[in-house]
Amino acid sequence: MRGLTTDAAASLTATLRQAAAHERLVLLCSFQKEESVILDELLAVAPRARVVTIDTGVLFEQTIATWRAFEQHFGVRIEVEDAVGDWTGPEHCCGEAKVAALERALAGADAWITGLRRDQGPTRAHTEPVAVDARRGGIAKYSPLAYWTERDLWTRIHERGLPYHPLHDAGYESIGCEPCTRPGSAREGRWSGTDKTECGLHA
Repeated sequence: MRGLTTDAAASLTATLRQAAAHERLVLLCSFQKEESVILDELLAVAPRARVVTIDTGVLFEQTIATWRAFEQHFGVRIEVEDAVGDWTGPEHCCGEAKVAALERALAGADAWITGLRRDQGPTRAHTEPVAVDARRGGIAKYSPLAYWTERDLWTRIHERGLPYHPLHDAGYESIGCEPCTRPGSAREGRWSGTDKTECGLHA
């Protein structure tokens, strides 16, 4: 396996250092490989950053196990926002309940960090490392892995022995709620059998 590109590593470090200048910084964590890589560096430059996850109540058991592994490995307490909604199918869930949970998580924050990458699909192809979140009062939105590839992520995870979600090894590139997630590429495996491509948090 080739080493991580210098440009990818530098982009992550520079973006996180810029984000660390915010006193009220939040990382939205879904326990996927992207957050493992981000947490590994974030807590070194912004140890007081809040790490928050949204619990829909229908997460994979493996997600809960990864949650605990993250807390143990990184020595961080992950806050929880519950998303109580109508979990009868992708046309009902992943909308208002999750967006409302995110709004609560970001209440009082002046910046947040996501694991968005350009190669996750067409809706994310123009993601920039630093942006203004106009939907949330103009707070800063950081995507430090915007230019990273899948290969970059796995290189870093294996080089540093970082914990990661075991379903990635079973062909799940992106992992959401158990009822709607299947093995497959980042967008194809989510909301399987529908034309849904985003949950609403980043639309």
